[in-house]
Amino acid sequence: MSDRIWLKHYPPGVPADIDTAQFGSLVDLMEESFRKYASRAAYSFMGKDIRYAQVDSLSQALGVYLQGLGMERGDRVAVMMPNLPQYPIAVAAILRAGYVVVNVNPLYTPRELEHQLCDSGARTIIIIENFAKTLESCVARTPVKHVVLCAMGDMLGLLKGSMVNYVVRNVRKMVPAFHLPDAVRFNDAVARGTRGTLRRPTIKSGDMALLQYTGGTTGVSKGAILLHRNLVANVLQSEAWNAPVMKDLPEGEQPTSVCALPLYHIFAFTVNMMLSMRMGGKNILIPNPRDLAAVLKELSQHRFHSFPAVNTLFNGLANHPDFNSVDWSHLRVALGGGTAVQAPVARLWLEKTGCPICEGYGLSETSPSATCNPVTNTAFTGSIGLPLPSTWIELLDDNGDPVASGQAGEIAIKGPQVMAGYWQRPDETAKVMTPDGFFKTGDIGIMDDEGFVRIVDRKKDMIIVSGFNVYPNELEEVMAACPGVMECAAVGVPDAKTGEAVKLVIVRKDAALTESAVRAYCRENLTGYKQPRTIEFKDELPKTPVGKILRRELRGQPAA
Repeated sequence: MSDRIWLKHYPPGVPADIDTAQFGSLVDLMEESFRKYASRAAYSFMGKDIRYAQVDSLSQALGVYLQGLGMERGDRVAVMMPNLPQYPIAVAAILRAGYVVVNVNPLYTPRELEHQLCDSGARTIIIIENFAKTLESCVARTPVKHVVLCAMGDMLGLLKGSMVNYVVRNVRKMVPAFHLPDAVRFNDAVARGTRGTLRRPTIKSGDMALLQYTGGTTGVSKGAILLHRNLVANVLQSEAWNAPVMKDLPEGEQPTSVCALPLYHIFAFTVNMMLSMRMGGKNILIPNPRDLAAVLKELSQHRFHSFPAVNTLFNGLANHPDFNSVDWSHLRVALGGGTAVQAPVARLWLEKTGCPICEGYGLSETSPSATCNPVTNTAFTGSIGLPLPSTWIELLDDNGDPVASGQAGEIAIKGPQVMAGYWQRPDETAKVMTPDGFFKTGDIGIMDDEGFVRIVDRKKDMIIVSGFNVYPNELEEVMAACPGVMECAAVGVPDAKTGEAVKLVIVRKDAALTESAVRAYCRENLTGYKQPRTIEFKDELPKTPVGKILRRELRGQPAA
């Protein structure tokens, strides 16, 4: 394993390693915060604050209810909802009761939901009623025996909660009719649990805490086994990394984060929910980040310091006419992850907020954070930064051997945040883990002599034109600076002459942008084999709920 050349670029005060034994489990971490910060607001949702003491008591009660269902220690409980206060309460309840959280994307189709419930073996699901129809469509073919139903207004009090639920159900028609006769309402489950006492199982650092399913972009969706110690480590790594700027908050000011990324995604699970809990911070819960006007309206009512987001969200907000209705002056960390941050977006964000986007990198399999730029940077670098404390990065060739400095290779990660393996898939685990404990990411990167890593692309997304490697990230970065382009994606499509050709799909900012203007810009900025064979204009690009562009859906027909 190579020397950690990157340590010399750590900001003052950031340690080379973190003490992973500081907490025996995520439960220990959460319960310390419940005690220390009981009177503080943990979450803000639709104008109402939910305090740490409430999360503590409500999660204990829900945990009692879950234990009363007859499940065994280590059983899986699925959670399927957007960013509602019930989500962190459910997670705390599941973990404190000795079970395993299975995060489920609420936008799943019945087929996708059935696969995940069957694969995980989840016997219980806590789900928002908006998606109950999806569950009804497949539940009979899954192991699920118990359903807890949440509603948007559950945590808002009787009057406001009833009004919100009425609007959601009857005005906006967001709850399709469903039939789940044995389901129990969230508030009823909590009420039943208040009549008992939580049995506290002994939870060890090597116990499974989370099954985090990958997006399935390389095949069938797989569950990454994240242990309590993996998640604790990543929380402590993130805390240490952010400390150089977060420690300078004014005396008595509570750290506050914008939680616009979905909590069921590992990025927000760790960097919003768990890190904020560790710091005694508050999360502003955004249930629908695609409604940019509503996001900005909510943020205009808050003072906040941390904003984890993806490129598409930074881009959409920065280009929105209501952007300046928000006071961005207290923002200390704008953390970009999930997908590559584009330089034009980063420049615009810095110009409008005064806070540079600090790009990081990670995966579901790494809890997620593995690298990040120093939060003390004053400008966007275009790299994914340095390995976090207690983390090693190597770049490997196709034989699994380290490449020379400055050469492209597959990024491999070793550290306490790396998963234990894929759930019930030892064959898939063997494909990605090296004998000495490195996780092979499938991403191609270059590390410079200082230890900074730059993503070149994913192996599977690379386009090969007449034997030349074309990296979509590079094309998209170049095109993002083209006047009139809002966002774009580059994919490879089959071509009879060159094997593959480049297809460019563009969402226009300026309706006057023409194909000929794009081609002229490409000729000026891209060498011949990188020129797009096909250019398409679309009103929007297909994306995951987190904001990653789904390149595979754009490949379509062969190039003309």
